[in-house]
Amino acid sequence: MSATRRIGSGPAEVCSLSLRIDLPSGRIGPGKIHLLEAIDREGSISAAGRALGMSYKRAWDLVDALNRQAGTPVVVASTGGYRGGGAMLTDAGRNLVADYRAIERAASRAAEPRLAALLRRMGG
Repeated sequence: MSATRRIGSGPAEVCSLSLRIDLPSGRIGPGKIHLLEAIDREGSISAAGRALGMSYKRAWDLVDALNRQAGTPVVVASTGGYRGGGAMLTDAGRNLVADYRAIERAASRAAEPRLAALLRRMGG
């Protein structure tokens, strides 16, 4: 789910709200959340990275940062074998995604009237 909400009646009349949350331990934003969702869907960090058009190193670095930020693993990875390794979200990872998406939906709902006004003023 994204924070994009249709504002207005025409096909081009779309505003989006991008949410970044600055915590004492670091920033969490749409990129890290998309990565967690892709890991959950794909079952591996490398496949998730490929699905999002990022290198394995970049995906792994983001996972490592999230694990450190949370103070507990949000992703656990298993090493490869003849069938390859894998990765999955922990309960902490699933809770992080759920909390972020809930905050994002609430922020989007709260901002909707102002986004519509902004769109009108900006000629949208």
